[in-house]
Amino acid sequence: MNKPRKGIILAGGLGTRLYPLTLGVSKQLLPVYDKPMIYYPITVLMLSGIREILVITTPEDLPQFTRVLGDGSQWGITLKFAIQESPDGLAQAYLIAENFLDGAPSALILGDNIFFGNGLVQLLQSADQRSIGATVFGYHVHDPERYGVFGFDEYGNVASIEEKPTIPASNYAVTGLYFADVTAPERCKDIRPSKRGELEITSLLNEYLNEGSLHVERMGRGFSWLDTGTHTSLLDASNFVKTLTERQGLQVGSPDEVAYHQKWITEADLLLRAKKFGKNYYGKYLESLAKGS
Repeated sequence: MNKPRKGIILAGGLGTRLYPLTLGVSKQLLPVYDKPMIYYPITVLMLSGIREILVITTPEDLPQFTRVLGDGSQWGITLKFAIQESPDGLAQAYLIAENFLDGAPSALILGDNIFFGNGLVQLLQSADQRSIGATVFGYHVHDPERYGVFGFDEYGNVASIEEKPTIPASNYAVTGLYFADVTAPERCKDIRPSKRGELEITSLLNEYLNEGSLHVERMGRGFSWLDTGTHTSLLDASNFVKTLTERQGLQVGSPDEVAYHQKWITEADLLLRAKKFGKNYYGKYLESLAKGS
């Protein structure tokens, strides 16, 4: 019987692009409007149906993460933590997580990525149902040279993936969300460091691509993908969430709400969370959710 997919959140690094904000706190614990940044990738994994998640962070930041997140029981999930001694590339996450995965397929998400859009749940669940190969998500950007970039053939099929190319093959960037089968950790053991000295995630993806088992889902106009790695993009993400929250009266990136809708926590559990945040709108929103208003 196949094991259920497990989640990995890579929340390491020094956040140097956000200095001086990150001199004393992890980038992934900075606020994105009304919630810590880490709440958003946790929510994406939960929307995929994933209930066991490993958070990979630095030795210095580990106490902060455990204090903010606990063991995940407040959301009906299990959170575990692991250390990344030095940021040696995204593919390193699979090596760190190998024992945690224990032969299960995985979904790796970067701790500073935010996804939103109508139909997101369907995309995630579709990726989760694939037991062989890997699934990644492409998003149209105006500055593809900053990202891993897809190249397509004349039939619209992915023909190449290149990391931060000087001349991009397309405007479709590889987002920071990767669904992979059980072979990912073993494959990463054979990856050699790039010229940047890192174990590149594109090396892993190209291996799946070369054997014909890489699936690419293009996120269209109805989706938003935000990378919060700079001061401007962090502010843009906060304003984006603020606008949606205030105009629609709905939360973005709330693990409490997802846990309740997934029936992983009870109404009483949600009311306890609402009481904890009772002095602000987030707490009032959870209370109204529990009461069905």
